[in-house]
Amino acid sequence: MNIHLPTTGPADDQATTLPRPTQAQAEDAIRTLLLWAGDDPNREGLLDTPKRVAKAYREWFCGYEEDPVELLARSFEEVEGYDEMVLLRDIRVESMCEHHMCPIIGKAHIAYLPNGRVVGISKLARVVEAFGKRLQIQEKLTAQVANVINDVLKPKGVAVVFEAVHQCMTTRGVHKTGVSMVTSRMLGAFRDDASTRREFLSMIQGNRGPGEG
Repeated sequence: MNIHLPTTGPADDQATTLPRPTQAQAEDAIRTLLLWAGDDPNREGLLDTPKRVAKAYREWFCGYEEDPVELLARSFEEVEGYDEMVLLRDIRVESMCEHHMCPIIGKAHIAYLPNGRVVGISKLARVVEAFGKRLQIQEKLTAQVANVINDVLKPKGVAVVFEAVHQCMTTRGVHKTGVSMVTSRMLGAFRDDASTRREFLSMIQGNRGPGEG
């Protein structure tokens, strides 16, 4: 099985393809890391760790197996002329920093202004998942989610905000806890119309209903 590496920008004509290591090779690499950390991968408590970690990696990075364009491909025209903002807020985000491979945990807010078609709201959450379950930096993740919604749905505008805590900053390095990073990307009406942008920001900052965080 080959790994199709994602393109880094519009200048790339095609993704790079590399052979995927075998399960055994992945487990051997994890045993090497255990030795490098100073422990014995052959002791009882660590015997199955390489297998568990390899399995966890397939789950943490399952976004490489998803095509965000396909997720958004099915949309619906029967909206009775609805053209106001569609907002999905507080979408759980679980990603990994590509610099230190530490967790990025937070939430995303996505809005768009339909241009005759809407998409199932679960697809917006799955797009976040598809891009999030990869090695990432938050700025790129924010742009990727906004751009693919804009490119596929062709709405009148797209707004995306990510709020996240980076474990590469809280558990190592400067060890600063209680710090979150906020990134945003506004396209179309959300960029050009200040009132539309204010409405979006007000809605994601407004009071939550029962059970909302």
